[in-house]
Amino acid sequence: MPAFELRALDESTWPDFARLMEKHHGVWGGCWCMAFHPEGVGRTRTPAQNRADKECRVREGRAHAALVYDGAECVGWCQFGPADELPRIKNQRAYLAGFRELSDWRITCFFVDRDYRGRGVASAALEGALREIASQGGGSVESYPEDVEGRQVSGSFLHNATVALFESHGFSRDRRLGKNHWVVVKRVRRAAKRAAR
Repeated sequence: MPAFELRALDESTWPDFARLMEKHHGVWGGCWCMAFHPEGVGRTRTPAQNRADKECRVREGRAHAALVYDGAECVGWCQFGPADELPRIKNQRAYLAGFRELSDWRITCFFVDRDYRGRGVASAALEGALREIASQGGGSVESYPEDVEGRQVSGSFLHNATVALFESHGFSRDRRLGKNHWVVVKRVRRAAKRAAR
């Protein structure tokens, strides 16, 4: 297993993120990881618009992700953010039917370079997202992964990873979202501040 490095998505890492996206044609039909932002994606939006909007959000600090690196190459990510940054979630009707209270953070999307699948990148990305959340004050975190136990599912369709992955990072199942998805939850503690040297 390679020793991955974790970095936050920001202006300095945008070119690395963009290279990975371009290698995979903008990911999921040119989404550029915009589907869960207020702008969304769809027939009226082009991949070029999605790219421009994502870059704008990153440069303005309105998009969050933990990037996974193998050496100098970005090989995957996990998108996270507060609910107002990522209001568009799948299975919205089922989500609202069991709604209790809004979490502080949402984890909505993973992507792993096709050359790195099955090597622990998604797990590293989730760890990175949880570290970033802790450094930004912590709080309640939710996500919407798929339960694949006893089923064959292509990894390319697991945009929000698996329930098993989240459970391995301390999340617990809260409620079902449709047939195979769950709301999973965890409370993340604020990261302790390092003493000045």
